[in-house]
Amino acid sequence: MTVTLADVAARAQVSPATVSRVLNGNYPVAASTRERVLKAVDELDYVLNGPASALAAATSDLVGILVNDIADPFFGIMASAIQGEIGGPGGRAGGERLAVVCNTGGSPERELTYLTLLQRQRAAAVVLTGGAIEDAPHKAAMDAKLRKLAEAGTRVVLCGRPQAPETGAIALTFDNRGGGQELTEHLIGLGHRRLGYIAGPLERTTTRHRLEGHRAALAAHGIEEDARWTVHGRYDRRSGYEATLELLRRDPSLTAVVAANDSVALGACAALRDSGMRIPDDVSVAGFDDLPFSVDAVPALTTVRLPLAEAGARAGRIAMGREEAPPGGIAVVRGELMVRGSVAGPRG
Repeated sequence: MTVTLADVAARAQVSPATVSRVLNGNYPVAASTRERVLKAVDELDYVLNGPASALAAATSDLVGILVNDIADPFFGIMASAIQGEIGGPGGRAGGERLAVVCNTGGSPERELTYLTLLQRQRAAAVVLTGGAIEDAPHKAAMDAKLRKLAEAGTRVVLCGRPQAPETGAIALTFDNRGGGQELTEHLIGLGHRRLGYIAGPLERTTTRHRLEGHRAALAAHGIEEDARWTVHGRYDRRSGYEATLELLRRDPSLTAVVAANDSVALGACAALRDSGMRIPDDVSVAGFDDLPFSVDAVPALTTVRLPLAEAGARAGRIAMGREEAPPGGIAVVRGELMVRGSVAGPRG
């Protein structure tokens, strides 16, 4: 037998209107009354009709979190922090939101599909994490979709993405250029002049910005970049391994390898060891992101720490309206250079 709103009202000895106010959180209700209603909801196992409520209200209780790869700690840390900020008090019906993590696998089509599904569900908020895809038709489609979501009352927050002008989205964007430049500046300061770079996928904004920072550091010190010194690949360990072998084949005299992220850097370290090289005695290695395993690598990985959990938590609070949006709708989140044992000055 289906439990109705009237059943909850009878159990709590209040009117159906009062039950509705408690569950929707749109009208002040005395604490004792609210507690009585929530107790009745629990006892009767009442389930709010989400789709019907979404039609009655501007938005539903659904929050979408889009990630490239949930198995990647970069995205997992942010998604966890975002979800930690969107729940309601007590974990019971009345105020909490349902988080849905959408794993795009890096597919532009799936990214748009998930946003369309969230739009149909009248999601209360959508948080998009990580870099954007640099493809003009896809960008135009994304901007249009984000604009429609915002116009329908969905809060749209970009966490780790460049700002999307005129979409109504709020952006917490990582300073990938600055971090990339600082990291390479550190290696140059140690005496390195032949630096291999393992970049991420060509179509990603994160890839371009980190590589631009690296190249800016080389140019600032009058180091002419050799085309052989840059290899593109995926943001994973295997790519780092294969790319490092390719860099060594192209130029065995490299004294340092800068990786697009820490997972790639681990692959680079493995390739160097398998090639009979010592880190950092023969070749220095640096990463980006400061993922949890970086400090436990042997030797510990020099990297740029991005405050992923902090940025995710802030994105979640903004998405829930519990924190003001930054001025102009954008905040630049800067990284911190973490110097560890995987880098040293070149020998010989």
